Amino acid sequence: MKVTLVMVQSLNGKITKGTDPDIYSWTSKEDATFFFNLLKQYSLIVMGSATYEAVREKIVLSHDTLRIVLTKNPEKYAQDEVAGQLEFKNLTPSSLLTMMKMRKYESLLLVGGGTLNASFLAEGLVDEFYLTLEPKIFGSGAEVFAQGEYGANLRLLEVTKLNTEGTLLLRYAVVSSSDTVHDE
Repeated sequence: MKVTLVMVQSLNGKITKGTDPDIYSWTSKEDATFFFNLLKQYSLIVMGSATYEAVREKIVLSHDTLRIVLTKNPEKYAQDEVAGQLEFKNLTPSSLLTMMKMRKYESLLLVGGGTLNASFLAEGLVDEFYLTLEPKIFGSGAEVFAQGEYGANLRLLEVTKLNTEGTLLLRYAVVSSSDTVHDE
């Protein structure tokens, strides 16, 4: 199964501005346009519970899209679950992919936070990575990947300047899960 990770960050690597989970308070409209167009291309979207909490009021459910929230406490969200549209699971990334393959999904869009992103990367499950760099700097905030024992080599596939302020969209292929980069 192909896993595509999409994130937006400040120039110094923050995906939140301090403890404020509302990324739309500091990200560009051009990134939002890109993100929502990308969402339309996927029938399977995966996020963690913190991301779900931050966007739950903005999610519009559809029979064409399954959103999976990975959480250690799926029972907490039982009242929100809509089978086939919004499901809550306590699974490892590889277990989730096995389940989704059995349900005939071929790709997923990972829109999680740093902990979820790190868990997928640590298991070597990320194939592609879209990263929007916003020309902002914050002193504190969450990071794209939580700390841990993992690594990956990326190959830049595409760079797109999204606006005159300098918002950049980078598209990478994940080429290996090694800590060393080799020139080819």
